Amino acid sequence: MFCHRCGTQVASGNQFCTNCGQALGAAPGLAATPAVAWNPPRGIHSNTWHWIGQGWDLVKADIGIYILLALVFFLLNSAVPLILTGPLMAGFHIVCMKKLANKRAEFADLIAGFNFFIPALVASLVISVFIFAGMLACLIPGLVVAAMYKFTYLFIVDKRMDFWQAMQASHAVVKNDYFGFTMFLLGMFLVNVLGFLCFVVGLLVSIPVTIAAITIAYREIVGFEPATMEAL
Repeated sequence: MFCHRCGTQVASGNQFCTNCGQALGAAPGLAATPAVAWNPPRGIHSNTWHWIGQGWDLVKADIGIYILLALVFFLLNSAVPLILTGPLMAGFHIVCMKKLANKRAEFADLIAGFNFFIPALVASLVISVFIFAGMLACLIPGLVVAAMYKFTYLFIVDKRMDFWQAMQASHAVVKNDYFGFTMFLLGMFLVNVLGFLCFVVGLLVSIPVTIAAITIAYREIVGFEPATMEAL
């Protein structure tokens, strides 16, 4: 189970969070995993360039903090590849969620993703294996698999889901429009290619834009939990 206030994973028998001391029965909206009943949406479609454009607007409004966070993201990922990818992705989504709520985002918000270390780590490893297997079969299945799980970290953070529940929830969204969400993935890839061509340092802008675009897409399709947003 997870702490209602800070998101730290704690043993099911604990009455208080070992990180912040919050009583684990104090917030019924976040008391279980998943925290709330969630019904997969139906009939939705990807809106690639709208989401990417909105992501650029979000990053552009506070580009300095995003560049700094992207630099730290690169450095930590390079130092400990694979192991830190999931928690750092969760943290970057937290930053974007706070900015969308007109809250002040700080460097510590990137590290807040480590409150979800185990589910985010396992999710990143499992997703990597699935994508690799898809790529071995053919390029297109690999791309579809990558698109299927793009919302996983947001479900972990927002709904307090464990890794497999979050992966299933992400798939439940994407299966409404496999083609469209694969195009969304390719659109974000093109944005990052453009960032790479801008003397590589452009990735410090393009990667935050793509993560922001995923967060915005999640907000429009699924919606953030009020209790989660209040706790951020």
